[in-house]
Amino acid sequence: MIDNLMIFVASPVTAVDVLVNGLLIGAIFALTAYGMALVWGVIKIINIAQGEFVILGGYVAFVIAQQGIHPLYAIPVATVVLATLGWLLYRLVIFRIVDRDLFTSLLATYGIAIVLQQLMNTFFGGDVQIADAGLGTLFLFDYMVSIAEIKIIAFGLAAVLAVILVLFLKRSRMGQAIRATAQNPRAARVLGIDTDRVFAATFALNAAICGAAGALVAMAYTIHPYVGLPYTLRAFMIVVVAGLGNMAGVIIAALGLGAAENFAAFILGTQFQLAFTFILLVVVLVWRNWRLARKRQYLK
Repeated sequence: MIDNLMIFVASPVTAVDVLVNGLLIGAIFALTAYGMALVWGVIKIINIAQGEFVILGGYVAFVIAQQGIHPLYAIPVATVVLATLGWLLYRLVIFRIVDRDLFTSLLATYGIAIVLQQLMNTFFGGDVQIADAGLGTLFLFDYMVSIAEIKIIAFGLAAVLAVILVLFLKRSRMGQAIRATAQNPRAARVLGIDTDRVFAATFALNAAICGAAGALVAMAYTIHPYVGLPYTLRAFMIVVVAGLGNMAGVIIAALGLGAAENFAAFILGTQFQLAFTFILLVVVLVWRNWRLARKRQYLK
């Protein structure tokens, strides 16, 4: 670990390389987290299957790439496929746990996650896969900083998708209905909004976001059936730090997490990257609990 830290001292440009690559993946974390925040804020459910939706979107891109089609074209396909799956899961399972306690929703979505893991393992196998975009690498600072071009494209597409999502929520009638339902479901029903339809659309929209994010992950990184949990943890952590409905906070927290993970992987070793994420989650939860305790003391 000390040797790796000394590399930053001897070659500060290396830190730039680690930082830039971390920020690039942070944009994908932001998409996943905003989808979770949407479901959490509107339906009051923490979706444990969030990461599995991401990986399933990645497999859609992988299958399309196997057919000789450029995986970038898989992004809208993965969006539609996952949106359909999200709507079906809502009609089959999720609508039964709306307004139930949080523990019930955790168990139900955890069950969905396990089923999706096993289905992906059955159909695609347990090997690590990638949807090769066939793009090159950009070198900066005399080849000291290397950035895969697909990561830059993924970052840009993630930003575009985020803008489209915000515009949809602000300008479309369904988006306005989603926002109204998130603020006060009972008042929304009184005003004639079909909240059950809104809940279904919200869960489908979340799955669609994850599908697009997963297609980007499959092109820029790697996928396999059991790698969904880290994406769920990251999304949960980002939402806890940023708060519900805080798009700017989600983006900042996601970029920060991406950079922190990349630095941890470089300093501690990639084998400790996931452990770092778990430890960071515990720290965030303890910090959040401490802040809530202080607020309760002030209210007294």
